[in-house]
Amino acid sequence: MNVTPTPNSGESISAPPPHEAYANAPDLRREMHHVLALGAERDGRQTRPVTGPPVDATAAERTWRLRRAALMDRMALDDPRPGPVAAAAETAERLVLHDRRHPDLVAGPHHPDTITLAPSRRLYVRQEYAAWTAAERTGI
Repeated sequence: MNVTPTPNSGESISAPPPHEAYANAPDLRREMHHVLALGAERDGRQTRPVTGPPVDATAAERTWRLRRAALMDRMALDDPRPGPVAAAAETAERLVLHDRRHPDLVAGPHHPDTITLAPSRRLYVRQEYAAWTAAERTGI
């Protein structure tokens, strides 16, 4: 993947607006249930149903982080008080850190190494969620 560095500001990251990035996302309640189930699988509290080929653990971890960050971003958009905004920023940061360790999983045009300012991390989540859904990876 050939990625062009992005200047260090949120305004320069061309992420889709929330209504586009999350256009195909499940409603918040359903997505919350799914993210909790993915987290339980990740932590070993629940086993994954065997309905297909084995799942790559790193890709599954990334999917959980991405969906969790997108859920928190959507919740913060609905309720922009400090608590939800801080939770969205924290989960976005965790996705960025994960993607820096696993750059081969990045789907959007802006690599996480180019993002260092907090506001752009939520934009990064939107970029990655839109790219993930466009690639039809939603079944993971």
